[in-house]
Formats: sequence, structure tokens, C-alpha cells
Amino acid sequence: MSALVESPLQLLCAVEAHAAGHTEGRLRITARQGVPTMPDTVAALRELGLPDGVDVQVGPARRALAPEEPWVCGDPFSGTYQAALSTGTPLRQVVVDDGLGTLDVVDRLVSGRPLVRLSAPRHPVRRVLGAMTTRRLRRQAARGGLTLCTMLPLGDARRAALSRLGVEVVEHSFEWLASHTPTGPGAAGAEPTVVVGSALVADRLVHPDHYLTWLRGLAADGPVRYVPHRRHHPLVTAAVETLPGVRVDAPGAPVELRLRGLDPDQQVVSLPSTSAVTLTRLLGPRGVRVTTHDVPDSWWTPHATPALRDHLRRAALLARAATPSRRPSPARVRVS
Repeated sequence: MSALVESPLQLLCAVEAHAAGHTEGRLRITARQGVPTMPDTVAALRELGLPDGVDVQVGPARRALAPEEPWVCGDPFSGTYQAALSTGTPLRQVVVDDGLGTLDVVDRLVSGRPLVRLSAPRHPVRRVLGAMTTRRLRRQAARGGLTLCTMLPLGDARRAALSRLGVEVVEHSFEWLASHTPTGPGAAGAEPTVVVGSALVADRLVHPDHYLTWLRGLAADGPVRYVPHRRHHPLVTAAVETLPGVRVDAPGAPVELRLRGLDPDQQVVSLPSTSAVTLTRLLGPRGVRVTTHDVPDSWWTPHATPALRDHLRRAALLARAATPSRRPSPARVRVS
């Protein structure tokens, strides 16, 4: 079975799908070259010990998917994936998560709309490829050949709609990664609060001054460990390093790998993001509190469209829905 992954999260989810038995035989993963922190992720997984039957190589994406064997796909919106699908549909495919974009994939499959990313340029070729991808995946689902392996809480309505299409839906909570939780002194770090850095500043969506003030306020309550986002703003990260009580990690492997050893007496704080959901799935069963802070209106720059703000609010709601039911859901905290 061949897989194309184009982000560190897609890689983690492809490994989880294989470890849970949702792939066939050996899994040959091509991790797209040129993606920030992808080599760090591959190296960390190799050090951890990949599941039996998995091989991961960083390389060109163009020839990653072999038409004569089943596929694992990390991003059905990908132009590289859609071009490969245009030459022939494999008998079976497993789709894994690419963050919150998976929900848009689901909604477009259910409605029959072209699989074109909202942020993609309005180019006729992309629309043709997107429409073709939707048709082929829907036909494949009707034949019983499409599986969605997701860590997202889809909700009853989406699950029912996918079932009507014929899509097999299997959920995971990073069980394989959780089974490799480090133990011993220093495994979780010393700081009681871990802040997962946001890309919102680097993407020019929130004002850096407000972001730094928020971090300063968190550090006033006790020592903080700050994990930069892979798309971090170097100047802002340098400013974070000057804040009293804050220790800044070097950019590198995904937070799911770095923070899997946190203890119940530690907490994770983040702004709305996919990592708020993934860490809730991974750490919630261990009793670690993951809190998602809303973004106040005053933080937004003119680049933050209403659609994008709604998208991020959805991330906070999903993180809350992902919290294990046996433990009360942490309240969302609004910061000013």
C-alpha cells in the first residue's frame, strides 16, 4: 500500500491508521520533501520505532502513489493527489486527517461539490480536477472501497451522511502514539503550563502585541514552556524568549510527539487550532487539561475574514467535543 503525506500531522495519522489495522500489508509512505519540520517528524518517528510494516521516506510527491495498489491519502484537496487520481482510481483508499480541512472534505463529498480548497485560486483546471475527485471518491465509497480514519469528532449528522454514501468511518485517539508515552524524571518537562504556539501572527491574522501580552499574562501565573508553531514568526518567537518565566523550545517535531508525556498536574493552553483537538484526543484520557482560548475581536487584523474567524471558532468547539466524557469538559476561556 502506498501513501502520500504532505504535512507532519498527515504522517502521524497515516502511521496511526496502519497501527490500528486499517491498511493492507506493508505501507510505503512518501513524506513530501520541502515541508517545514517534516524531516524532524520522520526522524522522531524512526527513533520512537515505527510499527512493523511501515517504511517512511522523504521525497518527491509526484510518483508517490502507485495506481496498481491501494492508497493512503492525507489531503484530497492536494493537486498532486488529484492529478494521480485522474490517471486511475485504486480499488481501495484510506483517507487520513489533514487538520480541520478534513471537515471540508467530508462536507464536499456529502454534498457532491468539487473538492477545491476555499483558499485555492479560482482556476478552471483546479475546479475540473476537484469535480473529478469528488465523483471518483463517491463512486469508490458506493463500492465499499473508501475508509476515513479520523481523530476529529464528526458528530452524528456527518457520520450518518458518510454512511449513506458507503464511507467506512473509523475514529482514533492516537492510541499508537499514546502507547509510546515516555516515563521517568524530566519526561514531561518541569513547567506546569505548556503553551502551544499559534501561526496566526506569522499569517498576519492577529496583532503580535496582543499575542505577546497574552503570553506575558500566562507567565505571570507560573512558569511556562512555549512550543513554537512550525510556521512561527522568528521575530515574535525571539520576543517570547525575553518574557520572564517563559522557556521556549526550538522548532521541530509536532507537539503530539513532544507533549505525549505530560502529567495530569500539567496543562496545555492554546489558541484555536487543529493541535487543540489532537492534544485533547491524545492527552485527555491521561487527565491532562487542554484549554482553548478564544481570540478576542480586538486581536484580529484586516486579513482575518469572517469565514476564517468562524473556522477557528469551530476548532475551539471541536476541541471541547473531543474531551473524554468521563471528565468534565474544561470551559473555554475568553482573554482580553
